[in-house]
Amino acid sequence: MKISNLRNSTRRRASAAVALGAVLALTATACGDDGSGGGGDEGAEGSGKGKIVFWDNNGGVRTEIWKEVIADFEKANPDIDVQYVGIASTEYQSKVDTAIQGGGLPDVGGISASMLAGFAAQDALETLDFRLAKSPLNGKLNKDMIESMRAAGGGDDKLYSIPTSANNGVLYYRTDLFEKAGLEEPTTWDLFYKAAEKLTNKGKNEFGYTIRGGAGSIAQALDAAYGQSGITSFWDSSGKKTTVNDPKNVKALEKYAALFKKVTPAADLNNDFTKMVAQWDSGTIGMLNHNLGSYQDHVKALTTDKFRGIPQPIGPGGKRVQVSNPVDGVGMFKSSKNKEAAWKFIEFATSAESSSKFNESAGQVPAHADAAKDDWISKAEPTKLAADALSDGSTSIVQLPYYLPDWNTISKADNEPNFQKVLLGDMSSKEFLDGMAEQLNEAQAEWQEQKG
Repeated sequence: MKISNLRNSTRRRASAAVALGAVLALTATACGDDGSGGGGDEGAEGSGKGKIVFWDNNGGVRTEIWKEVIADFEKANPDIDVQYVGIASTEYQSKVDTAIQGGGLPDVGGISASMLAGFAAQDALETLDFRLAKSPLNGKLNKDMIESMRAAGGGDDKLYSIPTSANNGVLYYRTDLFEKAGLEEPTTWDLFYKAAEKLTNKGKNEFGYTIRGGAGSIAQALDAAYGQSGITSFWDSSGKKTTVNDPKNVKALEKYAALFKKVTPAADLNNDFTKMVAQWDSGTIGMLNHNLGSYQDHVKALTTDKFRGIPQPIGPGGKRVQVSNPVDGVGMFKSSKNKEAAWKFIEFATSAESSSKFNESAGQVPAHADAAKDDWISKAEPTKLAADALSDGSTSIVQLPYYLPDWNTISKADNEPNFQKVLLGDMSSKEFLDGMAEQLNEAQAEWQEQKG
C-alpha cells in the first residue's frame, strides 16, 4: 500500500462508517436488539426494575465470570433481570458502531479505554460523573484508572466508563524448556532473542516464540518496537508528530518481524490472542507475549511448575519501556430506557466484592482499592510483578492515543492487514510505520483543531 493511498483516510472513514452502519443495521437484532435505540437517543431513567441488556466486550473469554457476577446481582436485586450478550473482542467495536447507526444498543456494555473515544464522539454514551459522585464507589476507585478513562474520552474530561481493571504486558516463558536448554530468564531483549533461536527446532515442531499476526497485532508490535528503541513518548515535543516511525522504532520492528517463520510457527500469521494462547498452552513453544488476562488459562493448561510470567524485557540503558494497556470498564449507553437499573448493575459490578471476583478470574489488577488488597493478588505472581513494575520506577509507559476517535480504526482495520504484509516480506517495516504515522498525525491534527 502506497502512503499516498492513505491520505484523507480519516475524513473518508466517517462517511464510510455511516454507510456501513446503514447496510448492517438490518442485522442489529442479532446483536441483542432490545429496542433501546441508537446513538443520540436520550433514553430515560426508567423504573429501576425490569430487564436490562448487557454486552460483554470479551465474550467467550469472560462469559463464565460475568454470568457469576450477574447471578450475584440478580440475587441481590430480584426485581431486575440482566440479559447477557457475549461478543468476541475482535467484533465488539463493529457491533456497537452498527447499533449506534441502526438502533438496538444495550443498556450497559464493556467499554475499554481503547474504544471509548470513538463511541463518545458518536454521542452514544451516558456521562457518569454525577452518578459516581453520589455512589459508595466515589473515592474507592483507583485514581489513575479513573484519569485514564477521562483522558480516553476524547478531550472533554468527562467520565463515560467506570473502570473494572488494569492490564499489563507480560512475557510468559516455559521454565521447563528454559531449564532443559540451560537458558537464562529472558529479562532483557538480548536474552529474549537468544532464547527464541536456541529453543527452535522446526523438525520437531518446536519454536522459541509465538508472534501475534492476526487481530490485535498492532499493540504487541508497538510494544516490541518501543521496548527495544527506548523511546518513551508517543508524540514528539511539538505534540503534532508521532514517534512511531522514528528510525530506532523502524530498526526494532525489523528485528522483531524477522522472527516470523524463523523461530515461530507459520500459523502465527492469522493468530489472534485466543488462538495464540491455545497454541502456546498445548505445544512446545518457549515464549509468548500477551497480558495478565491469559494467566489463568496457562495455570489450567500447564500448572505453575512449567511457566512463569514476568514484566516485558529490559531495553537500552537498563530501562523497561512498554506501551500502555487500555483500562477496561463498563459504561451506560445514552439510549437506555432504564438508566436507574443500568447504574445499579454498573455499581454492583464494580464493587469491591465483584471487582475481586472478576479480576481474580481474569488475572488483572482490580480498579476497586479494597479489592486490590485481597490475598489472591500476592499469589498470582504475574499480577504482583506487574503491579510492582508499574509502581517501583523501573518502567516507562508510552501512552497510546486512545483519546483519538480514529485510534481503534487506525490500529486495527487499517493496519493489521499491513502488519501481515510486513511479516510476509511484502511491505517494509519503514513503509508500514510511515503509513501509520501519516494517519496518526492527521488524526491528531484534526483532534487538536476540534479541541482548540
